[in-house]
Amino acid sequence: MLILPIKKKWLDMIISGEKKEEYREIKPYYTARFRNYWGNPVYWNEPHRVMFRNGYSKESPAVIVDCTLSIKSGNPACGAEPGKKYYVLSILQYIRGNEK
Repeated sequence: MLILPIKKKWLDMIISGEKKEEYREIKPYYTARFRNYWGNPVYWNEPHRVMFRNGYSKESPAVIVDCTLSIKSGNPACGAEPGKKYYVLSILQYIRGNEK
């Protein structure tokens, strides 16, 4: 499973169902991580499990969701800069969490 760090504010919005997308900058680091996990971009629309964790400890608040991946502009209300392209993890289904 892919584990990605996330700020508490965004984690809480995912838990509440208010935030349906998470953004990552298009940089070599994320290009490599997403390619290793999703493979060829042809498969990006296939759901994969992702854990968003607020911190690096196993006890940190976290949620597990099913996501697809794309490249597009994001919603400024959810942390994206207007007009900027991002890797967008679209949250399809909340699986479980240990949120506190």
